[in-house]
Amino acid sequence: MTTSETRSSARGEVLAKRVAQEAVLSVRGLTVAFPGVSETPVVDDVSFDVPRGRVVALVGQSGSGKSVTARSLIGLAGEGSRVSVDTLRIEGEDLAQADEAQWRAVRGARVGFVLQDALTSLDPLRTVGREVGEALRERDRAVRDERTHAALVEAGVPDPEERAAQYPHQLSGGLRQRALIASAIVDDPPFVIADEPTTALDVTVQQRILDLLRGLADSGRGILLITHDLAVVAQLADRVHVMHRGRIIESGSARDVLRTPKEDYTKRLLRAIPSVHTRGDRLLPGERDEAGKRRDPIDPLAATLRRAVPLLRVSDASVTFRARRRGRRVALDRVGLELHPGETLGIVGESGSGKSTLGRAILGLQGLDGGRIDLFGEEWSALPEKRRRPHRRRIQTISQDPLGTFDPRLAVARLLDQPLRLWTTLGREERRQEALRLLGLVGLDATVLDQRPQRLSGGQRQRVAIAQALASSPDLIIADEPVSALDVLTQAQVLDLLVDLRRRTGLAMLFISHDLGVVHHLSDRIAVMTDGAIVETGPVDDVFFRPQHPYTQRLLEAVPTLEGIR
Repeated sequence: MTTSETRSSARGEVLAKRVAQEAVLSVRGLTVAFPGVSETPVVDDVSFDVPRGRVVALVGQSGSGKSVTARSLIGLAGEGSRVSVDTLRIEGEDLAQADEAQWRAVRGARVGFVLQDALTSLDPLRTVGREVGEALRERDRAVRDERTHAALVEAGVPDPEERAAQYPHQLSGGLRQRALIASAIVDDPPFVIADEPTTALDVTVQQRILDLLRGLADSGRGILLITHDLAVVAQLADRVHVMHRGRIIESGSARDVLRTPKEDYTKRLLRAIPSVHTRGDRLLPGERDEAGKRRDPIDPLAATLRRAVPLLRVSDASVTFRARRRGRRVALDRVGLELHPGETLGIVGESGSGKSTLGRAILGLQGLDGGRIDLFGEEWSALPEKRRRPHRRRIQTISQDPLGTFDPRLAVARLLDQPLRLWTTLGREERRQEALRLLGLVGLDATVLDQRPQRLSGGQRQRVAIAQALASSPDLIIADEPVSALDVLTQAQVLDLLVDLRRRTGLAMLFISHDLGVVHHLSDRIAVMTDGAIVETGPVDDVFFRPQHPYTQRLLEAVPTLEGIR
């Protein structure tokens, strides 16, 4: 070894020691397997540090091992797991052999954990205030309440006293996620693990949460960010580790990894980010895309149906809820829209703007205080359920939180068999083959048939939900954040699937999402909602490139992009 090499090696050792001393988390050789399920490790020899004052991101597809890595760092790898690790230190304390009592002392006080599934992570029998304040249960009641409300405010929850008295099911998806973030920071831990912390949030609230997490890091805390949103990574992360099949395959600064990626897999992730540039319908029928793949022409029947009378018409729809402290809250304010066969209408707006209430009203799950909804040529909102039931096959939904809607006792095979038994005359073996076909459409295979939802990743569960919705061959799908839990590669696959189904069959879709890139990729027209009203509507390019309403302009300005790399 030359003198310069010796000096370089010595400097490297000094730097490594300094990083280890400054790191709030240091992990080496983490391997996690589930022997009863597969002999292949889910996490394979993973090593990284989270320094104080820095945001470190783990990115990759669903099933790549990101969330299992995060859970293993606080002793929550899961039932039946086999965990081995050479080094696991949090604030310098060796926790490689920690027992459950030690982990309980660490969680909350020293590590805050923001989980991916807000609805299932919050106790449905406890108020939001009690849930958020759980980590402070040993404190004085007045102190606990004060800090709980302060944490809710920090996490962007409006009217914290009112929300603290409510139960999780009374909050929108975005508010539930913010409450979960509040519970993670309420005890002011030095290390926060955020697993998809902005999955359910609209862009303006997402920006507030990103600012909050950045502020936590700037104050000296270490943040481990688990996400599939590379634009969020660009805006927030200092360092990035790309995971694929349980291993870290590329690491570096956010700027280096996102601007000059070395691995083909990382390049594929970046190319798959949905935006106007990924819209498949920019090509004329029969043209070829950049990869040379020929686009099939639109089904003539679907094109004819698109010019027919509206499949759905909403006229002056109004819904008002009673609020505990404010007396009443207008959820829908004289909303009007039309949707034709084969068309996708994107609905965007902040959490609480009325998007999901509109979807529930169209499904017939929320009554109107005024106005009407016409579906399939008759007044749907006035029909009794007995007369709606024969048409239920024609209108299906893809929910934001599939784990909360699936029966946890049933395996995927049963979940897909139920609608097939209800709406088709197929025999048992034919239903199984149809279930396999549906899984193939959404990028899954036969290995998931015998799995229960709890054992699937968030992205896998969402794909099963989409397959289930397609089982009855519907005319209309109400899709409420249907790809929010998916990594960009799977998201692109599912979006292309939905586009293809629309082209070939005339399937209509009301697509509710906070992700404006996804909406732009998929939608023909867009409606922007705030405070229960539609404030702007029009062809998707007109609204995105020439927004007229100040609220729409603010939404578009808040969208994180790769150009925002730190």
